[in-house]
Parts: sequence; structure tokens; C-alpha cells
Amino acid sequence: MGLLSRIGVIPLVKSRASHYALHVCIIAGCVIMIYPLLWMFISSFKENTEIFTNTSLIPSKITFENYKQGWAGLSGVTFGQFFLNTFFLVAMCIIGNLISCSMAAYAFGRLHFFLKQAFFAIMLMTLMLPFHVTVIPQYIMFNKFGWINTYLPLILPKFLGVEAFFIFLIVQFIRSLPRELDQAAEIDGCGPIKMYWYIMIPLTVPALMTTSIFTFIWTWNDFFSQLLYISDIQLFPIALALRMFTDSMGDNSWGALFAMSILSLIPVFAMFIFFQRYLIEGISTGGLKG
Repeated sequence: MGLLSRIGVIPLVKSRASHYALHVCIIAGCVIMIYPLLWMFISSFKENTEIFTNTSLIPSKITFENYKQGWAGLSGVTFGQFFLNTFFLVAMCIIGNLISCSMAAYAFGRLHFFLKQAFFAIMLMTLMLPFHVTVIPQYIMFNKFGWINTYLPLILPKFLGVEAFFIFLIVQFIRSLPRELDQAAEIDGCGPIKMYWYIMIPLTVPALMTTSIFTFIWTWNDFFSQLLYISDIQLFPIALALRMFTDSMGDNSWGALFAMSILSLIPVFAMFIFFQRYLIEGISTGGLKG
């Protein structure tokens, strides 16, 4: 026993055992998290009467009727229209956040102006302000503007730099960049606008991509704000359209609901898979320097 310990056999066995145990726990956790999605995916191919009566993951009969019924939409509006509405809303929110948050972050990270630290502290304090505190005043204001049942309450604030989290993220990323770049640009005759456009924007691509990914996911999955401001079914995004498949009287199209839910998850998964490198880089680099 002492010989095995001296030559390193026992520590090696313990190391491998802990390694395998860790992998088993990770796989078990993945199965637990994936199972609801797997159940919903398989249920989308079941008949509506079989979804809650057949607990097996293998349907007795595979049908694509749920996808046909779901894509046909509701009240004469196809689900393709709901997808177009959502993509338009998401695209405008991403553009607004990229423009306003990057400009505000550049001002806080590089420019010098009166009460800069005070304004930055106030901006950070808004992160601790619950959304429910401002929702009623905002609704009253947008209602007086006549913006209810339009996309303006959901899009226009994004162009005014209201997302303090993204501003802080980009500020941290900008602070990690060497100031020698600014000095070299000033020698070449660059002003603040050219420095922002030709230097800061290309170098902060990871942070900007992180902002785009989070804006995409949060806007795509948003339900409360869209329910609050939009009532015309022609303008419904996907989150509101999915709600229409459930009826308070009990007449629910679960198969169509699951089918369209699966389709609505595809863009979110694709966005994360294709751009996860920028997401990780933007978050990790943004926290290097305070």
C-alpha cells in the first residue's frame, strides 16, 4: 500500500474517480434541464388528446398537424407575421441599444465633463430601481403621447440610453483599452467623434456583440411590456401570439402551442450558439478593470 502511494497510483485513481463523478453529476444535471424541452418537442408531434394521457416520450402516432395549425395563426394572422413583427422589434431594439449605449459609455469612459462621476453614479443607481416602480408613470406618459398600441414605447427608449447595464458593460470594456491609442489619435488630428467611430467602435466589438445578444434574448422573450402596450393582434410579437393558443374557458390548443414554442426557440438558440465566443469575451474582458 505504501509502495502504491509512493509511486502515485492511489492519488491517480482518486483523481480519475473524482473526475468521472464530476462528469456524471454534470450529465445528470443536463438531463434534468433538457428533459422539459425534450418533452415539449416530442409533444409537438402528438395529437392534442394524447399529450397529457400518454406519458411516454415515444408518441403512438407522429403528426405534423400541430405545426400546420400553429403556423396558420389566429384570427386571420399567420404565425409568419408574428415572426416578422418580433424580428422587426428585436432589430430596432438592438440598433437603439448599440447606438445610445456605446455613445454614453464612450462619454463616461474617455471624455471629461462636469459632474461626470455624479452622473455615472446616478446611472448605476438606476440598476437598483425595480421595473415595477417606473411602469405606471411610463404608461401614463406614453398614453398621453398617443403611443399605446404601437411599437414606440418598446423601441424609442432604447435610442435614449436607458439600459444602464449595457452602458456599464461597455464602459468597463473601454477602460481596459490603453489610453495611448487616444493620444496617438489626437496626434493624428482625430477629434472625439472620429476617435469614437474609428477606434472605440472596432475595439469594443466583443462588448457590442454581448449587448446585441442580451438585447435579442430579452426582447424576444419579453412578455409583460409587450402585453402592456400592444393590443392589436396584427402587431403581436411571438410572446403574445403564443398566449393566444390558451383559452381561459379551457379550450387550449396545446399541440399547436408546443409546436410554435419550439420554432420560437430556434432563433434564440442559434443566436447563442453562433455568437457565444463574443458573449464570453465581452463579459470576461469587461470585468478586468474597474
